[in-house]
Parts: sequence; C-alpha cells; structure tokens
Amino acid sequence: MPSHLLTSLAGKKGLILGLANEHSIAWGCTRLAHAMGAQLLTTCLNEKSLRFVEPLTQPLGIPLVACNVEEAGSLEQVVAQAVAQMGALDFVIHSIAWAPLEDLHGQVIDSSSLGFARAMEVSCHSFAILAKLCAPHMTQGGSMLTMSYLGADEAVPHYGLMGPVKAALESLVRYMALELGARNIRVHAVSPGPILTRAASGIEAFDDLMQNAMHKAPLSRLVTLDEIAQLCAFLCSDASSGMTGQTLYVDAGCHAVA
Repeated sequence: MPSHLLTSLAGKKGLILGLANEHSIAWGCTRLAHAMGAQLLTTCLNEKSLRFVEPLTQPLGIPLVACNVEEAGSLEQVVAQAVAQMGALDFVIHSIAWAPLEDLHGQVIDSSSLGFARAMEVSCHSFAILAKLCAPHMTQGGSMLTMSYLGADEAVPHYGLMGPVKAALESLVRYMALELGARNIRVHAVSPGPILTRAASGIEAFDDLMQNAMHKAPLSRLVTLDEIAQLCAFLCSDASSGMTGQTLYVDAGCHAVA
C-alpha cells in the first residue's frame, strides 16, 4: 500500500460509543473518521440525548442509536446492529466515563461501594464487555480504543474517584492487548489533556485544572478535538499496525513535565 494511504480509513467499518454533543471526543472522532472514508455506527446515552446528537450525525448520514451500558443487553443490541448494518468491524472507539456526582466530588476514601462499582462498570468494565462482543466480528484484526486521563498515573486534585478508575482502565488495555494480539486486534488508551466535554463538566474546579494544564504544558495550551481525533484515526488506521497495549498522550506535552 502506498505510504500516503496508510492513514486512510476508507473502507473500514467502525463503532464509536459516547456521543453527547458537539464538544464530545466521540464526535471529534466520528467527524474525522467519516471524512476519512469510514463507515460508522455511533451511539449516545439515551433517547433524551438523541436530540442533541442527531443534528450532528444526520447530515452526514451516520446511524445513531441509544446505548446505556448499565442496561442489560444494551451493548449486545448495539454490536448486533453494527454487524447487521456493516457486516464486520475494523475499529471500536469507547469514549464513555461516568461516576455519581456525590462520589466524584468527595474524597476517594469517602466514596461509596455502590458509587465506586458503578463508576468502574460504566467507565472501565464496559470496555471489556464491548471487546468480547466485537472481537468475533473483527476477523481481519483491527483496533480498539478507549479514553483515559493523566489522573490515572498521577494524583490530580479534584479528579478524585475517576483516577483509580482510569488506572484500572489503562491496566485493562494492557491485558486486552495481550489476550487479543493473536487475533491481530490492537488495543490502546488515548489520554487527552483536559478538554471541556460534558463528562468533564462534572469534575470540581475543572477551570482550574485546565489553567494548570496550560501553564504546565510545553506547548502552553490545551489540545483540540481535532488533535485528539487525529491520534485516534492514526491508531485505527493501518499506519499503527505494529503498536498495541499503550497509553498514548495527546496533551500538549503536559504529562512529560513534573
């Protein structure tokens, strides 16, 4: 294949979970993957979310369905619909994170068992379930991506409960890479710098977190949706065929500075 086509997604079939609005990382990935020629199925949380997301996906002709990973059978239905529509899958992007506000805003040592378990189920274990459902339909190999954050590796003020959850997610990525490598399925966590998504808006003092990131980052700025999507597109393309099991940062260099 000519080198200039390696990052193309033309002909590839993808499932992208987690659209909430035009600021979603999932939307940035959807918009770019579509522009690069991918055939897609996308999801949002529920019927209420559809009215915010349909105006984005409908003009592009991208199917959109509701998927709440806490509802039994929801992921199974989405994957079945994706396979029925496209016949197979080449990449999956899991951009879902949630924790109850009372647990997210409190100290980790004060978090409830139920809140911790729900945050793990939605933000971490759902990626494992998704992988189990999708892997049989990735017969030519492919890529699975999820979204992490620097708080998985460092204690970030106000990130709280999501820090341990994201740490578990990054560990899960490594084990999934080990288990799925024989099928030529590559697994990565993408770790963007702070960006004002709907999920991030639930974090206390998020404006301070963004200011601190800009001050610390060598590039002295935040990253954009397009920059995050470009990394994801690369990881879903044949250009990244020799990579798996990594957490890749797109954070203006913030992670590299003490």
